[in-house]
Amino acid sequence: MNNKVHVKTGDTVVVINGKYRGKKGKVMEVSPAEGKVIVEDVNIVTKHVKPRKMGEPGGLIKAESALYADKVQLVCPKCGRPTRVGHTINAKGKKMRTCKKSDCLAEFE
Repeated sequence: MNNKVHVKTGDTVVVINGKYRGKKGKVMEVSPAEGKVIVEDVNIVTKHVKPRKMGEPGGLIKAESALYADKVQLVCPKCGRPTRVGHTINAKGKKMRTCKKSDCLAEFE
């Protein structure tokens, strides 16, 4: 099984299908083993939480849930459009991610 994910923590992504289609958010956590990501303010679920310590409140808490990484697409920091990710090696010999839009081709970390 391939455990590579095309996004990193801190990237801005847009959801490309499902209930939250078109919503942008920042990647908070990546799980390559499951192929899932957690995106800020996307896929909100209600969790029932029991109080664990004395005086700690319990109840209903809203939290972000994981969604499959193939349902999100990276937003290019230069042109601001959703794009696929390409890889090139720059002049210093470092592997960089690039925007695949033909009129942009920006390199980013």
